[in-house]
Amino acid sequence: MMIKRTQIQHKPFFTNQDDTFVLFHADSLDVLARLPQGSVNLIFADPPYFLSNGGMTCQSGKRANVDKGQWDRARSPEDIHEFNMEWLSLCQRALHPNGTMFVTGTRHVIFSVGFAMQQLGFKLLNDISWYKVTPPPNLSCRYFTHSTETIIWAARNQKSKHFFDYQSMKLDNAGKQMRSLWSIMPPRKAEKRFGKHPTQKPIALLDRIIRAASQPGDLILDPFNGSGTTGIAAALLDRRYIGSDLDPQYLRLTVKRFLDLEGEPDLEVLRERVQQREAKAKIAKARVVA
Repeated sequence: MMIKRTQIQHKPFFTNQDDTFVLFHADSLDVLARLPQGSVNLIFADPPYFLSNGGMTCQSGKRANVDKGQWDRARSPEDIHEFNMEWLSLCQRALHPNGTMFVTGTRHVIFSVGFAMQQLGFKLLNDISWYKVTPPPNLSCRYFTHSTETIIWAARNQKSKHFFDYQSMKLDNAGKQMRSLWSIMPPRKAEKRFGKHPTQKPIALLDRIIRAASQPGDLILDPFNGSGTTGIAAALLDRRYIGSDLDPQYLRLTVKRFLDLEGEPDLEVLRERVQQREAKAKIAKARVVA
C-alpha cells in the first residue's frame, strides 16, 4: 500500500519517489488524526519528557541547563497526562487491529503513559528496560546515576494478535530467549555527523524494535520524528515510514540522513549487527550439536 498524499491533507515536508518515506512538518496530533484508521502496523514514540524547566544535567562532564526547546517545557502532571491520553488515543485509532506500539520515556512521563494505555484499553505486552551502558555521571551525588529508560510495548487492544519475530530475537541473543533488559550503547558519532537531537536514540535500538514487531513492507510511524532514527532504521529494513515533527531543523537533519543512505555508516552499523547475529547463531548451533 502506497502512502497517498491525499490521505493526509498536508503537503509533505519531504517524500521520496515512491512515497515510502514521508515527513510532515506538522503537529503530531493533526497528522495522527488524518491518518486512515487501522493503517499503521507499528508505532515507535519518544514523546516529550517535559524536563526543560530550569533543571540541570551533565554534558561532557560539566553541569548544564536542561533546555531542549519549547516543546519540552514543563507542564502540570494533569496537563501531561491529558496530552498523553490525547496522542495515545489517536495512535490507537491509527494502528492496525493487530498493530503494536513502543513508547520510551524516563520516570518523568512513562508512568503517565502506562496508566493512559490501561485507561484506553491497550494490551500491555512488555515493559523493557533499556540500559544505556555509558550513562552520564550524576553531578549532584544525591541520586543513583540515571542509566535506564523504560520502553512499553503494547498492542492496540485485548483482541489484537500481535506479530513477534521470536526466532530473530532469539538469534540476537545467542540462541536464548531475548530478555526485557537491553544493553545498548547511546548513538555513535557516525549517527550524529549531520547534527544531533537532544534525545536522539541509537539506530541499534530501533533496529531491534522494528525487526521484532514488524515485517518487510509494513508501515512504521513515529509521531515525534526528532532526528529520524526510526525512519532510517525502517528504510534500511525495507519498511515504509511516516514521521512528523514541529521543528524543521530536525526534519532537514532527517532528510540528510535519508539521502545519504548509500554508503551510510548507519548501514554499516546494521551490517555489523547482522554479522554478529550470524556469529552468535553459529555458536548456539554448535552448542546444540555438541
